[in-house]
Amino acid sequence: MLLTIDVGNTNLTLGLYEGEQLGAHWRLATDHHRMPDEYGLQFLGLLQNAGKTIEDIKGISLASVVPQLTSRVIQACREYLKQEPLVVDAGIKTGIKIRYEDPRAVGADRVCDAVAVMKMYGGPACVVDFGTATTFNAITKDGEYLGGAITAGINLAAEALYTHAAKLPRIDLQLPPSVIGRNTIHAMQSGLLFGYVSMVEGMVARFRSELGAGMKVIATGGLAEVVAKETRVIDVIAPWLTLDGLRLIWEINQ
Repeated sequence: MLLTIDVGNTNLTLGLYEGEQLGAHWRLATDHHRMPDEYGLQFLGLLQNAGKTIEDIKGISLASVVPQLTSRVIQACREYLKQEPLVVDAGIKTGIKIRYEDPRAVGADRVCDAVAVMKMYGGPACVVDFGTATTFNAITKDGEYLGGAITAGINLAAEALYTHAAKLPRIDLQLPPSVIGRNTIHAMQSGLLFGYVSMVEGMVARFRSELGAGMKVIATGGLAEVVAKETRVIDVIAPWLTLDGLRLIWEINQ
């Protein structure tokens, strides 16, 4: 059984794979202050909850975009799971070509997403990842990662409004009754949700003009389903896409 771990700025996602099948999986809040022992005990608790033990784990594939936590999670894997994780980084075989000006600057999660998309859906494709940042990633029909676009994520934008505008409250991101909000909360929900939907539609159109009419659009990340319900431009919702990529990269490197 393979344990996949994706360390993001907002969420830490984990999944257990038996072959190609994703079994138990979790999306947790990233705690930037947690120490290796705390992560290790958390991992053991999740395995116990899934009815598994460390003896069931035959490998660990890890991606992280939080450098200060990468070493802590690696240490937790070594000491508590008794495994040396495969870390997605420069030098790891992925099966795709990175055409970014500095390939090392591409986030490990974006690399994993690109690997999964090429294997599972093919190119050309635009991967929209709704995380702390909302990223648009371009993959050619030949499996080349070209680059993309990065903007603030929906929750980050909502928090910025609450923090920097004295009269605006902190809100839950929900579908408002209408586009025209009749109170402050509904107006904020409309601006954030429908504003991001419109941005996604506009960016997808621009990516398609460069990648070609056959471009597929795959959405991933914690808010993928929320946004996808409000637009027709998303072809596939794959909330665990990064974990699929981690599995595929593990297989490539065995």
